[in-house]
This record gives sequence, structure tokens and C-alpha cells, in this order.
Amino acid sequence: MSRHFGGGGRPAYTFIGADGGLGGAVRTLLIANVAVFALQILDGFASGGILTESFGLRPADVTGRLFLWQLATYIFLHADFIHILFNMFMLWMFGRELEYAWGRSEFYRFFFVCGIGAGILTVLAAWSSPVITIGASGAIYGILLAYGLTFPTRIILVWGILPVRALNLALILIGIAFLMSFRSAGGGVAHVAHLGGALFGYLYLRTGRGRRLGLRIGLKDRYEQWRRQRLRRKFEVYYDRKQAERERDPDDPFRWKN
Repeated sequence: MSRHFGGGGRPAYTFIGADGGLGGAVRTLLIANVAVFALQILDGFASGGILTESFGLRPADVTGRLFLWQLATYIFLHADFIHILFNMFMLWMFGRELEYAWGRSEFYRFFFVCGIGAGILTVLAAWSSPVITIGASGAIYGILLAYGLTFPTRIILVWGILPVRALNLALILIGIAFLMSFRSAGGGVAHVAHLGGALFGYLYLRTGRGRRLGLRIGLKDRYEQWRRQRLRRKFEVYYDRKQAERERDPDDPFRWKN
């Protein structure tokens, strides 16, 4: 389980260690993805990759041949070890806390809404393309956005050294995916799928699910939350300054008291 340290309104830091537990949904998804990747490796030696050809997301097959199952099956396929390692690390890092907060069935539902939604946007963006898209990144981007909205002030150490608030990190990565989606080629990365996962995740949370799950994700709500945090920080600075003055001159009869 992750440990959270913080207080007095200051952002909490998340330390991910060896004691990190796994919820049932995250564990099952990790096992399923790794098992399918192992089958991909074996299939590559046996048949040259027919598994990826049949179950990867090819927009031309979805629109022309109605291979609708590809909208879900592509999520569990990955291109190489680095690809699956990064996606599974993100699923473990951000998904387990959401599962603890939401429950297993709700997390499953959200994962597949984001993953299938990412596939739908990929098909809509290039409905006749023969290029195959694979990977859980669309679902992972949805989970990243939900994590940022659920724990907006949580500090994430990027590369282990750069502290970034969870919500800011989510918005930065989604912004990059949005900008990269306008490029015709993205180095083999399906930026449209990333954007689609975040978009469908946001829409899902906006349809009443977010309120039921305790999220406040409207712009007005976010502004009010920011304003309260700003006032709290100002009070903390004022309080700390007065405390320092008291320590310097404890005999002052007019010193500030709490």
C-alpha cells in the first residue's frame, strides 16, 4: 500500500514501495495483459503474428468487415516489452488507488469505457486505415485523468526527481497527445487513442458517475477548490510568520495569539 504524508492543507506526497497492494481488478488486468503478451511472443514464432493481425484494431476491418471485437481485444495486445512494461507500470501506479476508492466493478467499467472509447475515436479518425493499433494506453490515459481529478494535489515525482501535481501531470500529457494527434505520423505512437481514452473517461465521469464517486470535476467546482486552497496557503504563510515573531519576542504583550 502506498504511504501518504502531508497535512495542514499542503499537498501529500505518494511513496510507492514494495508494500504496494493490488486490488482484484488491477491484478486481473495485469495478469491478462502479461498472459496475452506471452501468447503474442509464441504466436510470433509459430505463425508470424496472426494473433495481432486478428485481434489488433484495424479501422478498415471494423468499418468494412464489422470486426467489432477488435475495439476491445486490441487493449490486451502490445508491441514489445517496453510498451507493455510502461502501460502496466502506469496501471499499477494509478489504477490501484482508484480501485480502492471506487470498487472493483466500477474500476472495470471505467477501464473498458476508456479503452473502447479510445478505439472508437481511432476508427473515426481513420475509418479506412489498414494500420493496426494495439495497447492499453488509451485506457491508461483515462485512468491518469481520473486519478488527477480524484487526487488533484497529490505530488508525482516524474523521473523520481521532478515534483508535479497529479492533475497538472494529467493535463500536460493529455495536451501533448492532443497536439501530436494533428500529426500524420507520431513515431508509431497512437496519440489519437490516448486522447480518446481521456476524452471518453472525462465524458463518463461527467454523466453523473463523477458525482456518485465523490468527484467534483466541473470548471466552477475546480475554481472554487483552487480558491479555497489559495486562501489556505495564505493563512499558513501568515500563521508561520506570526509563530516566528512569537519565538523571537516571547515577552511582547501584543503578540498574536491563536
